[in-house]
Amino acid sequence: MAAGPSPPPSPRPRGEGGTRVSGRVRGNRSRPLRALHVAAELYPWVKSGGLGDVVAALPPALVAQGVDARLCLPGYPAFLDAFSTTDAVRLATPFASERVRVALAYLPGSRVGAYLVDHPAFYDRAGGPYGGPDGRDWADNYRRFGLLCWVAAALGGGADPNWRPDIVQAHDWHAGLTPAYLKAQAAPAASVMTIHNIAYPGYFPAGIFPELSLPASFFGIDGIEFFGGVSFLKAGLAYADRLTTVSPTYAEEIKTAAFGAALDGLLRLRAGVLTGILNGVDPAVWDPAHDPALPQAYGRDDAEAGKAAAKAGLRQRLYLGEGNGPLFGVVSRLTPQKGLDLLLAAVPGLVGGGGQLALLGSGDRDLETGFAAAARSHHGSVGVEIGYDEALSRLIVAGSDVIVVPSRFEPCGLTQLYALRYGSLPLVRRTGGLADTVVDASPARLRDKTATGFMFDEATPQALAAALARAAVLYTDRRRWRQLLRTAMTRDFGWAQSARQYVGLYRGMI
Repeated sequence: MAAGPSPPPSPRPRGEGGTRVSGRVRGNRSRPLRALHVAAELYPWVKSGGLGDVVAALPPALVAQGVDARLCLPGYPAFLDAFSTTDAVRLATPFASERVRVALAYLPGSRVGAYLVDHPAFYDRAGGPYGGPDGRDWADNYRRFGLLCWVAAALGGGADPNWRPDIVQAHDWHAGLTPAYLKAQAAPAASVMTIHNIAYPGYFPAGIFPELSLPASFFGIDGIEFFGGVSFLKAGLAYADRLTTVSPTYAEEIKTAAFGAALDGLLRLRAGVLTGILNGVDPAVWDPAHDPALPQAYGRDDAEAGKAAAKAGLRQRLYLGEGNGPLFGVVSRLTPQKGLDLLLAAVPGLVGGGGQLALLGSGDRDLETGFAAAARSHHGSVGVEIGYDEALSRLIVAGSDVIVVPSRFEPCGLTQLYALRYGSLPLVRRTGGLADTVVDASPARLRDKTATGFMFDEATPQALAAALARAAVLYTDRRRWRQLLRTAMTRDFGWAQSARQYVGLYRGMI
C-alpha cells in the first residue's frame, strides 16, 4: 500500500460523564468533540458527484474548528491502495460469515482519520462505487451499504476502544441505515442525517428487510417502509436525532410535495429538527491563482488576462472560433434534473445571438446525442465533449464568461460556487442552493454593485433563453461586466462558516 503520513497521536479515551462546552467535551479530562462522517465517496479517490467533494472538505474544516473528525468509508481498492492502514478492529456482522476487518488510516496530508470497511467481497469490484462497468447498480447494494452503516453504528457504540464518536453524521442514502442501527443498538452516539439529494431514496424490495438485521418493528410506516419496500434514506430521516440538508432554500423546498419526492410528509413532521446548512468550496482545491489546469494563474486584480488565456485554451480544445459574444460553459451530468433539455432547446437562440457554448458532461443518452448534433450543426460555435475530464472541467469554469446551471431542482450546487471563485458569472434557475448563492443582475443589484450572476424562474426553454439574452446584452457593457466579475470573486463560500454551523448543531444535540 502507498505510504501515508504518520498518524497523529490517538485521542484520549472518552471520560465518564461531563458536559460539553465550546466544541469540547469536559469530563475527567477535556477533549475535542468527536464526529464520525459516514459516506460512500471521497474526492479525489472515489467520486461520482458533489458528495465526494463535500466529504473531502467538511471534516478538515471541522478539525479547524476544534472537532476530532473521522470518516467511515467502504474499503474500495482506491482507498486501500492510497492510504497506509492499521487494524482498528475486527467485527462480527450480519453481512458476512467471517469477521470483517475495519482498518484505520489517516488521509494524506491531513489529521482526519478514516475507518475503512475492508470486505473485498463487497467492495473490490470493477466499475464505480455503486455499479459495474455496464453502468447498472449492483444488485446487492443493500448489503454493501448495509454493512457500511452497521459498522458505523458499531463504532458509534464504542467498537473501537480507543475512539468513540459523540456524533455520527450519515451522508445521503448510502449511509441512511446508520441512524436506524444506532437506535436499534441503543448506542450512545447522537446521529445526524444529511440529505444531499432527496431524489435518490435508496429503494429496495421489502424482501431484503430480514437481511438487514433490524427489529421487525422498524419495518412500518413510521420506520423504513416506503411504498411497500425499504428506503435507506427514509430510515435516516425517521431515526436520526437531527436532519440537515445542503442549503436553506432546499430545506424549505423538500417539505413540499413538488420537491419532497414523497418524503415531504415525514419532513414536515420532523421540521423542528431539520436545518439547511450551505455547502462550501475548499479554497485549497478551487483557486485560480494556484490551479495547474489553467494556462495562466490569476486573481481578482488580473482576472481579465487570466480568463482570456483560459478562454483561448478552451476554444482551441473544443474547436471553437473567435467570437464577440459571451462564451457560455456547462459542466454537468446530462439529466432532465439539471435542466439540460432546456438548454438544448435554447441553443439556436444562444448561437443566433452571437454566443458560444462549451459543454462537458454525460448521462441521458438522448441529451448526449442532442448536444453532439448541436456541435455538428453549429461547428465553431458549440463545442461538446461527452464524458468527464477534470482538467477540461476547470478550463471551462475559468475560460467561460458565464456558467449555465438551469436545474429544475438543486439541493446546493457546487458548480456555481466554483464559477464565482473563478470569475465566471453563474446563470441559474431560482431554486435550492442556487437561489441562496447567486445574486441576480437586476437593475437594483447592478446599482448597488452586489450582483454576481443571472437568474430565471420558470423551468422552460423560453425563460432560460431570456436569461441568456440578458447576459449577452450586459456582456457588451464592459465596465459593468468587470464590476460583476470582481464582485463574484469577492464572495466567500469557504467551509469555515458551514463548519461553525455544524459545530453549533452538534453542541445543541448533546
